[in-house]
Amino acid sequence: MLSKDLLKEGQGILRLKPTWVPRSFCRPGKRIKLHPDDYYVLGLEKGGIDERWFASTTWAENGPGTPADEGLSYVVSKDGSKKMLLKDMVEELKGEIVGEYLWNKYHGWPMYSKFFDNAGPLPHHIHHRDEHAKRVNSVGKPEMYFFPAQMNNHEGEFGYTFFGLNPDTKKEDIKKCLENFDKGDNHILDHSQAYKIELDTGWDVPPGILHAPASMCTYEPQFASDVYAMYQSVLLGGHCVPNDLLWKNCPEEEKGNFDYLMDVIDWDANVDPDFKKNRFMTPIVARESDKYKEEWICYKCPVVSAKRLTVYPGQTITISDSAAYGFILIQGKGKIDEWDMETPTLIRYGELTSDEFFVTEATAKKGVTITNTSATEPIVMLKHFAENPDLKR
Repeated sequence: MLSKDLLKEGQGILRLKPTWVPRSFCRPGKRIKLHPDDYYVLGLEKGGIDERWFASTTWAENGPGTPADEGLSYVVSKDGSKKMLLKDMVEELKGEIVGEYLWNKYHGWPMYSKFFDNAGPLPHHIHHRDEHAKRVNSVGKPEMYFFPAQMNNHEGEFGYTFFGLNPDTKKEDIKKCLENFDKGDNHILDHSQAYKIELDTGWDVPPGILHAPASMCTYEPQFASDVYAMYQSVLLGGHCVPNDLLWKNCPEEEKGNFDYLMDVIDWDANVDPDFKKNRFMTPIVARESDKYKEEWICYKCPVVSAKRLTVYPGQTITISDSAAYGFILIQGKGKIDEWDMETPTLIRYGELTSDEFFVTEATAKKGVTITNTSATEPIVMLKHFAENPDLKR
């Protein structure tokens, strides 16, 4: 059984193949280490690759003709000759991979993370809450943002994110913006506030919150869903958003109903006068010594969380967690148990790397041993969890 063989070979640590995702409405920021010749390797109709997904069992909803495995992570053997979908491996081995609690509650791995890397800002858009997502056979999508310095040697065209709506915004003003979507700039950003993005900080974005992300390379832990709708019609530089994205993930019987689009908005959360106080996140030290530092970087969402682990040059540590997790290495090289790991400089599309892994619950609880083999450079990894009992909110 291949799933058992891969689990045994990695001794509870699974090596993952890079998962690249194109978006037809985006322009690559070219900070995710993909070779410059490969950002449009899937064709201009598919769009540029501006996302890399991590520990994903979630299909990317990219419209008709999307391959059945787009957005899904593959587990690969050490020699690269064998592979299977992480989704299939979880379905076969259940709690052996994600733990009995997560399997019994979700019957799967209920989150994924990504690098989002766009040259310009995204439209003011929204992710549906459970009651709306259910109507298109999906689930709501809470997500969080973190902006690693290692992935942001430049801020792109617009290093500001609009979040929510101004506290004095009236519902009829936003409905008018939506009704004017096809008439040019619908001016929805007139009713929102932009925040300058600070490196190595983050934001909590529950479903129902309008947001227009900055042109930063963003680490995004999120629930296992890909529902969204674009509420802004014209972007910086005159880039236009097609009307079908306004009605994306809208039930057929509601298309054309602007009151339904308004209902998708969590109004009170959007007009919160203390929005930054309630949604902004700075790293919180979880544990540290003279060998390492581990910090919570995404911690305000009840069902998804993330840590940043830094292991100092030449050090070896053994570290445990109470839940399964995926991780991406963003700086340095070394070993994790029997696996070599290193941060790549440049990746060709389809090429294997040694920078992304998944740690099963039993192995996470037992503890993994990490050795930094560099005398000068730290190891830095981002660890993404679903529910983690170690996080005390």
